[in-house]
Amino acid sequence: MSDTGTAEPNHGFEDSRRLTGPSRHFDGSAVTLTPLSRIANDQKAHARWAELMCVMAQQLGWPAPQTVVQRHALGTILLASAPQDMLMTATEISEWAWETCLAESGIEQFDFAHELGGLAAPAFVARAAAEQRPRLMALRGEAQARGLPMFEDDHEVSIGAGAGSRIWAIGMLPTLDSIPWASLHDVPTALVTGSNGKTSTVRLLAAMARAAGLRPGMCSTEGVVIDGEALTLGDYSGPSGARTVLRDARVQAAVLETARGGMLRRGLALTRADVAVVTNISADHFGEYGIDSGIELAEVKLTVARVVQRGGTLVLKGADELLMAAAQRLPHAVAARQALFALDEAHPRLRKHRDRGGSICGASEGRLFLHQGDVAHDLGAIAGMPITLGGAASHNIENAAAAALAARAMGLPIVAIRYTLAQFGATPHDNPGRLERWPWRGATVLIDYAHNPDGLAQLMRVARALAPRRLGLLLGQAGNRDNGAIVELARTAAGFAPDLIVIKELPLMLRGRALGEVPALLEAGLRQGGMRDGCWRYQPDEEAAAMQLLQWAQPDDVIALPLHTHAVRAALVATLQAAIGFSPP
Repeated sequence: MSDTGTAEPNHGFEDSRRLTGPSRHFDGSAVTLTPLSRIANDQKAHARWAELMCVMAQQLGWPAPQTVVQRHALGTILLASAPQDMLMTATEISEWAWETCLAESGIEQFDFAHELGGLAAPAFVARAAAEQRPRLMALRGEAQARGLPMFEDDHEVSIGAGAGSRIWAIGMLPTLDSIPWASLHDVPTALVTGSNGKTSTVRLLAAMARAAGLRPGMCSTEGVVIDGEALTLGDYSGPSGARTVLRDARVQAAVLETARGGMLRRGLALTRADVAVVTNISADHFGEYGIDSGIELAEVKLTVARVVQRGGTLVLKGADELLMAAAQRLPHAVAARQALFALDEAHPRLRKHRDRGGSICGASEGRLFLHQGDVAHDLGAIAGMPITLGGAASHNIENAAAAALAARAMGLPIVAIRYTLAQFGATPHDNPGRLERWPWRGATVLIDYAHNPDGLAQLMRVARALAPRRLGLLLGQAGNRDNGAIVELARTAAGFAPDLIVIKELPLMLRGRALGEVPALLEAGLRQGGMRDGCWRYQPDEEAAAMQLLQWAQPDDVIALPLHTHAVRAALVATLQAAIGFSPP
């Protein structure tokens, strides 16, 4: 039992992690700990933990750690920078420091601090010595001296990137003089993050690289794709996906979707890139990993600025007030060369940035323009860009502008950018799962991800712009959003007054909730949005719910299908393809 009389784990903390790369608070590696007990939110205990971290670092001859106390709605997270070679030892030191705080406060059931007692320093010296890998340290130092990227995990080490890389098993590291240094090099690399539009922007940018004659590798929430070939499917928007791309010898340009979760759990996989894109900031995933607001989410997304602050380009949505406020406040974002995009190139922030010689991209009189200082590039008529659906998909105009700026930052030619924008999205396989448009018995079906209120609003605006006779919508949500976010999703849907909504259950995405709990919240949101009972139906299965809408559809209707599950999407696409005799590439 704890000092509060409630059961809790006997180690005094809920979660202890290693951040192996740049993160929200640090340019380099760090360790984190989520403390428990009645002193978990006590400032004196936090200060004592930080003091103990510094004392032990001094004992080990480490640089004095930076420490951060991150308070959030559900508690506190303690973070400390730590040497990359010593993260296991640093994790144990953090745990020991917190348990010592507990013991000093009279909470004595935790064993680690008691076990070490006054011998903590010698014990950690021994742990650090055992963790050291001199050959790995020598490789890292030599790679850094030569300006080469190096990527590490628990099993492999690689130096160089893509076509300029070599990989070794962690237990079979080479000597410095056996490495073919002359053949190792970096490749043009882009990171893409944001609340919505990440995957579309990644795919656009990879297509631009391919049009420029390069073999692109990309990772996203959809999987890892190398030069058009799907290597693996699933969510690879974290460090593992990035390393997979950057270690593939076919890759001549890397485009890496970089999601919030990976940055908060492990940090970034790399320390340098040519460009980093932040598409936008909108309310999503609040309450996870200590992020409770849009301001905090913007700071997390701008972690990517750390890898471009010394020579790369940071591409930002200039019309996003939350994002731009954070980008003007955070030192690593301020230090980066910025390029701005917006739907309208006449946006005041874009005009001011252009007047100062900065790069911008936006629409003017139905065309997309990219400005680099005094040079203007006409990228073409927006209505002729398939991804914009004749200009109806305004969010994809922004994604196109972001990709164009990123492509220039990677050194890609204007002709490749212009060619891609004129072609990309002409067939559904260009951007699967993102505003796919299919005919169905005289109706139009839109398949999208639309996983938060802003994303759903974007989809529904496009659906309404197609002037449907009737509008049908599939509505559901994973259980890891808070109640307010789930209700708001339904309120957003109600604002577009669909003629029929089918609410789906996602049994594999309950994330701790009971069956029926999320649909009940969605129904509450629909009522709050002004919809009457009877305007929606319930289906406990995602595929059956989507099929119910297809069976309801009549000529000139529009059916909007935000789909969460890869297998369901594949099955529905097969049904739609069969209906028109479409043969996939």
